[in-house]
Amino acid sequence: MDNKKILIVDDDENICELLRLYLEKDGFNTVVANDGEQAIKCAQINNPDLILLDIMLPVLDGWQVCREIRKSSNVPIIMLTAKGETFDKVLGLELGADDYVTKPFDSKEVVARIKAVLRRIGDSDKSDDAREVRYDKLRINITNYELEVDGQQIDTPPKELELVYHLASNPNRVYTRDQLLDEVWGFDYYGDSRTVDVHVKRLREKLEGVSDKWSLKTVWGVGYKFEVK
Repeated sequence: MDNKKILIVDDDENICELLRLYLEKDGFNTVVANDGEQAIKCAQINNPDLILLDIMLPVLDGWQVCREIRKSSNVPIIMLTAKGETFDKVLGLELGADDYVTKPFDSKEVVARIKAVLRRIGDSDKSDDAREVRYDKLRINITNYELEVDGQQIDTPPKELELVYHLASNPNRVYTRDQLLDEVWGFDYYGDSRTVDVHVKRLREKLEGVSDKWSLKTVWGVGYKFEVK
């Protein structure tokens, strides 16, 4: 984990300083931004390995920042949310957040969450030999985030691509929505799993009827599977 760069985004300078001290003590490098606009600039200039992103920010809020960063980067994002604020987990997932932490937080917990997210990404980066799956008229490459359908490259948001890659890497295995949230998004997640349905629906629009050798199947009352005939 040494020398990984963390961008801390919060308008409370005391929180930024506290996180900076804890992270640097743990061997991370840090960059700090205090508003949404500054956060986007810092992300572009510093190319951080992970972003800690407060939701309530001046100029642009955390949701807008997350949306903007996701247009060009898959950098892991952990959202910071004040206790009592309704954190819309579905919106967070759909915008591409990787995890969230509620304030007031224990700094050790934040460091542990950061390490867990970076470890998850590091583990997936190591398995380069298994970073592409191919089926009839379908190629999914997770290293370059490319989805090719019937010879055409299709623009696909990162989480959609990760979801179909995960399912297609484990053909005919049935996953519950909660398993997919846990294994693809990595959220400690309770209850609302609409976001999986939304992502599957969008994927179906791209993949429906392409081949009769495979399909994205709903297993009623359970979840989803990538069925290979």
